[in-house]
Amino acid sequence: MRARQGPLVDSVFINLIYLAASVLFILGIRGLTHPRTAVRGNLMGATGMLLAVVATLVDRQIFGAGPQAYAVILGGVVLGAGIGATLALRIAMTAMPEMVALLNAFGGGASALVAGAVLVSAADPSAQMTVATVASGLIGSVTFWGSLVAFDKLRGLLLPDAPVVFPGQQVLNGAIGLVALGLGAMVVAEPGTIVFYAGLVAVASVLGVLLTISIGGADMPVAIALLNSYSGLAAASTGFVLSNNILIITGSLVGASGIILTRIMCKAMNRSLINVLVGAIAEGGGSKSDADAVYAGRVKSTSAEEVAMLFDGARRAVIVPGYGLAVSQAQHQVRDLANLLESRGVEVEYAIHPVAGRMPGHMNVLLAEADVDYDKLKEMDAVNPSFEQTDVSLVIGANDIVNPDARTDPSSPIAGMPILNVDQSRTVVVIKRSLSPGFAGIPNPLFAADNTLMLFGDGKQAVLDLVAAVKEAG
Repeated sequence: MRARQGPLVDSVFINLIYLAASVLFILGIRGLTHPRTAVRGNLMGATGMLLAVVATLVDRQIFGAGPQAYAVILGGVVLGAGIGATLALRIAMTAMPEMVALLNAFGGGASALVAGAVLVSAADPSAQMTVATVASGLIGSVTFWGSLVAFDKLRGLLLPDAPVVFPGQQVLNGAIGLVALGLGAMVVAEPGTIVFYAGLVAVASVLGVLLTISIGGADMPVAIALLNSYSGLAAASTGFVLSNNILIITGSLVGASGIILTRIMCKAMNRSLINVLVGAIAEGGGSKSDADAVYAGRVKSTSAEEVAMLFDGARRAVIVPGYGLAVSQAQHQVRDLANLLESRGVEVEYAIHPVAGRMPGHMNVLLAEADVDYDKLKEMDAVNPSFEQTDVSLVIGANDIVNPDARTDPSSPIAGMPILNVDQSRTVVVIKRSLSPGFAGIPNPLFAADNTLMLFGDGKQAVLDLVAAVKEAG
């Protein structure tokens, strides 16, 4: 009698642990929505994952496989942990988007491989398992290769940062998608013929490449968010293949949160969610102004000493961080400048655009690393109404997110994209190495505006010079 009840007790106990892990995942995601609770949320999520892994390892099915199974699992854990720890320690903050793209790729690839392995070993797979296997192979393969393309574009290795487009691309994508669905139907009808699943993975891989090569650098935050969602959906599908509740729940949470984040990014960049899903978000839909015509001798260069004098008479200043801040790793120097200005009675805030940098939350992470007070980080909607009362806006390495063409030129490629209205400040100081365009590839009229001064140079060095000049002026 006890022998019969043992598996039932074990199953109930494991599912209770999975339920506790799921609650921790939900609380962790909730904590990640605010900088003050982000660390706690991250720890909750990690604890939930630890519980889920331990529960899975003590599951009777794995335990029955014997010590050799645990040895293989332990080897995988050690190898994966070693690679993960090495990358976490060595990857610079500026390369974090590439890291996220790789993590998405690993998740999608693992889902497709696990689902295929289960299909091969299953004696009599159910309809649920075969349908879930098709979903896992299709979504996982698209995620794996799409994420690798995103990584390559961000890293600048083989593919250009600009969109790769050609005539009939969307028609070809649609045709390949139909072929993939056809192969998926064959897998469901003939699950014992593994060649159908291999064909599905191969075709879906090509689709993943084609869907992503048409995305340019300016839209990469949207692509990363979408691929993150795909990796979660692939994991949820694999959960149905394995009949694993925690994998279904975890994958669903990642998939849902990823698509919500994608929607937020689309709104912030004036993109269509449907176009994102089908890979039709290549830039260049509008006319691009000639840089010489925009700047034409109207750009005014300044020095750290002149900017220090502006700060000396300012009552309110807003700092706008961009990718240039991340590249130069100037977040600590920016914090020192803000603290110095506040000691002189200047009100200082940070204006954060949702897609500043190369991924969502990039600037928040950098400034949090420098121990900047969370309350001073103002979202775009909160800070925009105050620019008209701002004496000095200091833009550090930002470009497209402060380009007034998005608001004033209907023919611009970024027309309609919500921006930070820094041009409405009394004075704008822009720190940039040159007048080179941002990811959208267009000149920025802000740099030639009457109330704008350009402080050319490396972000960190320029801010260090400003700190020295402000101290000397005081």
